[in-house]
Amino acid sequence: MSIVLTQRQHPGASAAISADDSAILQLSLTAQDRQRSRHRFTCDSGEVVFLRLPRGTVLQDGDRLLDETQQHQVEIRAKPEPVLTVTATKPLHLLRAAYHLGNRHVPLEVTAEYLRLSPDPVLADLLQHLGLTVRLQTLPFQPETGAYDHHSSHSHDHS
Repeated sequence: MSIVLTQRQHPGASAAISADDSAILQLSLTAQDRQRSRHRFTCDSGEVVFLRLPRGTVLQDGDRLLDETQQHQVEIRAKPEPVLTVTATKPLHLLRAAYHLGNRHVPLEVTAEYLRLSPDPVLADLLQHLGLTVRLQTLPFQPETGAYDHHSSHSHDHS
């Protein structure tokens, strides 16, 4: 039996159904796979699911997907994948790196302590020449979804 997932519930939203957490399927996806709104995937436990979400949907770690009957829930997990983690001794250096990467439209995870991006030897060399520390790691990658995604898991201060 395959499950067709058509509804998205963001992290922190009240549960649409009161399912036993052990009955919730887990689906670990890379950052690129979390951008697919219509695709066939296999859950971590082997069940096949089909996504039929609105085009342009970008899934976030912790999102829950439901089928039309709301009898099946699947929780999205950010799957560990190869990434470059960039750190700096001074915050200004990290800001400069974010500026240069942004000019290249590179998908980027941004925090106060580090930047994270997909492995790219040319960008790694550029960042090292800017005086940053670049490490290849295997971790969940959660790039920014963009300024116009109103369902981002980040809080926004409009003051």
